Amino acid sequence: MYKDKLITADEAVKLVKSNDHVVVGMTASEPQQFMHALHKIADNVEKVTVSSCLPILEAEFFMNPKYKETFNVGGWFYTNTLRKIHHQGNISFIPNHLHLAGKKRFQHMKPNIFAMSASMPDKHGFISLSVQNVYEIEAIELADIVIIEVNPNFPRTFGDNQVHISQVDYIIESNYPVPSIQNGEPNEKDLIIGKLIAKEIPDGACLQLGIGGIPNAVAASLMDKKNLGIHTEMFTNGMMDLIKAGVVNGMSKNYYKGRHVTAFAYGSKELYEFLDNNPSIYFMRGQEGNDPSIIGKNDNQVSINTTIEIDLTGQCASESIGHIQFSGTGGQSDTAVGAQNSKNGKSFITLYSTAWVTNKETNEKEEISKIVPFLKPGAAVSLSRNDVDYVVTEYGMVSLRGTTIHERAKLLISIAHPKFREQLTNEAKKLGYIGIS
Repeated sequence: MYKDKLITADEAVKLVKSNDHVVVGMTASEPQQFMHALHKIADNVEKVTVSSCLPILEAEFFMNPKYKETFNVGGWFYTNTLRKIHHQGNISFIPNHLHLAGKKRFQHMKPNIFAMSASMPDKHGFISLSVQNVYEIEAIELADIVIIEVNPNFPRTFGDNQVHISQVDYIIESNYPVPSIQNGEPNEKDLIIGKLIAKEIPDGACLQLGIGGIPNAVAASLMDKKNLGIHTEMFTNGMMDLIKAGVVNGMSKNYYKGRHVTAFAYGSKELYEFLDNNPSIYFMRGQEGNDPSIIGKNDNQVSINTTIEIDLTGQCASESIGHIQFSGTGGQSDTAVGAQNSKNGKSFITLYSTAWVTNKETNEKEEISKIVPFLKPGAAVSLSRNDVDYVVTEYGMVSLRGTTIHERAKLLISIAHPKFREQLTNEAKKLGYIGIS
């Protein structure tokens, strides 16, 4: 069966027809050979839509503007790859919450072809989807044609991510390294924020962490905790370190006790080696694992996310800078609401108090507050003020749960950079967010 399904990437892309909807695996699971060959059919097809998420590959079919009339790209989550070519006009963001990303997109456009990278088939004919299970399993169930690039370098993982070879139409053999990223070292601000959050995390808590300096600092600050668990969207190096240190064992979880639940992984080569044939890691499809009602099944669930800008009422713009798309909602709302559904759960939104930007008039750098009276025009609200809980900067932590606009404005000003507090207070008074006295 395996040999009968083998084709080359050049043969695979010829299966794409005009007006097709092609869905590809996200991030480390992008089908590299398939995507690098896709531009070769540009003279024979038109109006092909490709849906992707967190792309890191710079494939010719969408990076080269000569193909913009042939291929449209819909992105569930922007990376620098999409940001720098958004101006071409054939790249557009797909607003979504992660747990419904695949479901809603596929209701709008059925996938005709799905392609991704995955591990080699085992002796029973099962292919592990390896490091991704956000929307991939749904696409496999719905697509007319399923193409898998099997790769011996991809870790074999477990969970709701096993596909029998009979469910796959075509197989491309490949041998490239799994795309990886090294965790950056936390800076001074990250460490301050990490320690503030760590104080609020009890023994036995269940964690959701992302990637970056602040999540890394939180993980590093948890080394003295006991019996932590993991129910997360993304599995990271920081989580691996906590498991190896014995801090995380999952034994206090209510849901999938003893198992570390995730939807996808992206990290170092060491992380992929840790995931390989590790039965304690469970890759649950994003539609289930990121459902706020499922997340809330674990007591003491903790959600830690970052935002770009927050206004004095608590609205969080986490994915755009004004109207310009920068990243995506991802699972921020899913996990923040899910944590608050949990018994004794807590959701944390983190940000530095300021940012440095270039003044367009003077072309000089200036420091601005990231806690603002109102968001930049056109900014997307990733987490509504109805769902915000704890907010943390390097100047402190406040809880907005259940507070009035008057109360939260004062609280947020208290953790803004000191040099902006008077200005923010005056603006808040003008807007009626706090009293005159």
